[in-house]
Amino acid sequence: MYEIRQGSSGLMFGKVVLITGGSRGIGRAIVRKFSQAGCSVHFCYKNSENEANSLASEIVRSGGVAVAYRCDVTDREQVERMTGEVLSSAGQIDVLINNAGIASAGLFCDLCESDWNRIFDVNVKGVFNVTQAVMGDMVRRKQGSIINIASVWGEVGASCEVAYSASKAAVIGFTKALAKELGPSGVRVNCITPGVIETDMLGGLGVADLSALAEMTALCRIGQPDEIASVALFLSGEGASFITGQVLGVNGGFPL
Repeated sequence: MYEIRQGSSGLMFGKVVLITGGSRGIGRAIVRKFSQAGCSVHFCYKNSENEANSLASEIVRSGGVAVAYRCDVTDREQVERMTGEVLSSAGQIDVLINNAGIASAGLFCDLCESDWNRIFDVNVKGVFNVTQAVMGDMVRRKQGSIINIASVWGEVGASCEVAYSASKAAVIGFTKALAKELGPSGVRVNCITPGVIETDMLGGLGVADLSALAEMTALCRIGQPDEIASVALFLSGEGASFITGQVLGVNGGFPL
């Protein structure tokens, strides 16, 4: 069992954190951020084995604790096996960050049912699976923080990304409802809605498109994964102990 204490510097020594989709992009930044804060970090990946192993090794070499798990969050059996292993080895899960997600762009009239189902399976069912597997431990201990990573598109919608926008809107609704349900048990549930962030999801865009997105953002730039990670760390800590059911936009003023 890890000792849980909050240092005056904001470090969260010994807290056990589970992060889905932690091998790349925003998830990778979150893994690093929580490790730097003194947490025991457990994270999963589906396909990016090399990236996941290199990240875990990097953290261990620096004196931290990190364990990578291959897990498809849409598969209930895999999720239960992963969370069971985390609980068995760490004794508890203090923070869950549901970050795993996929996106797809295209006209709604061309969207096939299988693509719609795939996006909802990862972005919504994955959140359901992992949260339900973890929350029992939190409820029993009367403490815990669940942070869901949605998207600004879940708030305002995006042309040619109807399925993605709808799935992230579902995550926002999930967050608010579950916060009410788990509040009496001392478990907080919040949501971060990133704006345009420099990750692989922008890989297919050209310089002109990226410049246009930056111009549409009030701060006139694209965000960085570490800026999302910093907010996740805040929401999981004692400084956010009276915050639940909230949707925090980290978007540079994009939807203004």
